[in-house]
Amino acid sequence: MNTPVQTGTAASHEDASDTLDRGSPVTGAASSDPARHPSTAELEAALPRIREAPGSTGTIELIVRRPGEDAREVLDVAEINDAEGVAGDTWNQRGSPTSADGGPHPDAQITIMSARAAAAVIGPVERWPLAGDQIYADLDISHETLPAGAQLRLGDAILEVTAKPHRGCAKFAARFGRDALRFVNTGEGRDLRMRGVNCRVIQSGTVRPGDPITRL
Repeated sequence: MNTPVQTGTAASHEDASDTLDRGSPVTGAASSDPARHPSTAELEAALPRIREAPGSTGTIELIVRRPGEDAREVLDVAEINDAEGVAGDTWNQRGSPTSADGGPHPDAQITIMSARAAAAVIGPVERWPLAGDQIYADLDISHETLPAGAQLRLGDAILEVTAKPHRGCAKFAARFGRDALRFVNTGEGRDLRMRGVNCRVIQSGTVRPGDPITRL
């Protein structure tokens, strides 16, 4: 069953590695609560665990699509294709100032965020969809491990890492704090791609949470 998630209160959650409560909405009030914003010190303390993420084969922890502006839907199964990225997502309706024609950027069809970085920056797993990425994986997605052109198999699908940077923006700062924005966009946070990595679809396929994600 796919579960809509509103970006407007999140239920309490003891640990980001616990099972997602798919009936709990994530709302804007929770996302903008300064008490939930991690400090620079907290983010620095999370670096050792993020660095220890598996580098060749990891696990898909969460799949999310964006059926509309600021809307999120957590998926039990996702179809990946070249037309939409994740089927039902609105990537193909979102213009980009960095694309050649101002339309959807072909190098940002799907974004992957490290599950360990999500836990550090966002907190409980039910809040992860607020970030707006589609795939959350326990995998080392650093520049060193996944240079542009590297390919990943997820279920039956294959994605290719692109050179387009994935950076935090004003919405990211509002949801997770200015310390988090600065941390993911600079220094080691940038090198580890704590904000995530942009990908394009090479081969369509079906993906589920729990599936392996493997560098080819």
